[in-house]
Amino acid sequence: MNIAVIGTGYVGLVTGTCFAETGNNVICVDIDAAKVKKMTDGVVPIYEPGLDTLFERNIRKNRLKFTTDLNAAVRGSDVIFLCLPTPQGGDGAADLQYVLGVSENIGKLFKSEPDLGFKILVDKSTVPVGTSLRVRNSVMKYAPDFDFDVASNPEFLREGMAIEDFMKPERVVIGTGNQKTREIMDLLYEPFVRSGNPIYYMDEKSAEMTKYAANSFLATKISFMNEIANLCELTGAEVDKVRIGIGSDSRIGKRFLFPGVGFGGSCFPKDVHALINTANENAYDFKILKSVVDVNKNQINLFFNKIAKHYNGNIKGRLFGLWGLSFKPNTDDIREAPALALIDLLIKGGASVCAYDPEAVTNTRNLIGDKISYGENAYKAIENADALVIVTEWNEFRTPDFGKIKDLLKEPVIFDGRNLYDIEKMDNLKFNYYSIGRTSVKI
Repeated sequence: MNIAVIGTGYVGLVTGTCFAETGNNVICVDIDAAKVKKMTDGVVPIYEPGLDTLFERNIRKNRLKFTTDLNAAVRGSDVIFLCLPTPQGGDGAADLQYVLGVSENIGKLFKSEPDLGFKILVDKSTVPVGTSLRVRNSVMKYAPDFDFDVASNPEFLREGMAIEDFMKPERVVIGTGNQKTREIMDLLYEPFVRSGNPIYYMDEKSAEMTKYAANSFLATKISFMNEIANLCELTGAEVDKVRIGIGSDSRIGKRFLFPGVGFGGSCFPKDVHALINTANENAYDFKILKSVVDVNKNQINLFFNKIAKHYNGNIKGRLFGLWGLSFKPNTDDIREAPALALIDLLIKGGASVCAYDPEAVTNTRNLIGDKISYGENAYKAIENADALVIVTEWNEFRTPDFGKIKDLLKEPVIFDGRNLYDIEKMDNLKFNYYSIGRTSVKI
């Protein structure tokens, strides 16, 4: 099948590469000519484990191509996936200017070339309820008689696990009422669901709501667990034991119950705000989600307060070695990353920061420049620092050389925002150790 993917961010690049891997001819479109040139030359512009292998193989087999020519890509494709940015606007709503702008351009093409045959436009981006209709109307404004359909096919990709999630999806959700579209989408997704995982067909609005509901529910679990962790600290309970106790309940499940400094990234914060905005537009007060946002914002403040309290409220002149800049491990994405918010608080308090991250240093440097310094490895970042601060749970941080850490730090102090280490072990090693929802160790 001939497929066009419009937009080459995380979703677009993974979508295009994985469809090419199953034998389709895929052309990815981006307005950035320099980026298109790099991708054509085999350079993967993002860090996503496993993507580079599939990317290079399908370019070599001539199944994956890149262009800046939207019209040519649409003209030669049966299915057009819209994988465009939908950033959060000032009012919390998803900004659809890119999605609707491309839709209008496609409508103009359809008007000028009415004999292209049946085309399917697929909203792959996370978009508010009703977007499929708006895309349809944007096309029909120019080509009301053209034979096309608009479907919703939300992505459920976890950054760091996106290839596995696409190639072996737990479920595929497709919103369409068009039988021809359904038959084509069945053929397209059949190679990915051979083990029996379901394809759920529904109306477009329900498919759009499904994505927001899923991400907002997971964000709610995280904020709920952070609230429990905060209460554990006040009561003397241990959050690790509580997490295990409730996670074994099949109605709750084990995932998204790890307390920490809050969620970030390109999905959860934006999607929660967008769903709140949808509720506001429909005169509904979504109290739970508003609380999720408030809890998440406050979590980084509570963590900062632990740091400040250890130094009797004065961190001026202190140097903190910080491990982890990406919003989660196995990605270089720093959008809404808790580390950035914590860095701001530390600097406002008069401290300085030297940070290390396995993949996100370049993106961080591009965003905040020399506001902080950067270590070439984890240990360089903590040389002569007053304390180690851990914000992202990269695997390489889980079993460090604690003797070396103690030698490099001015004092043996660790502030662990991801609960990586065993409390008893830290006590035996004679560290001042602060984590989330657990007893602090003070020597």
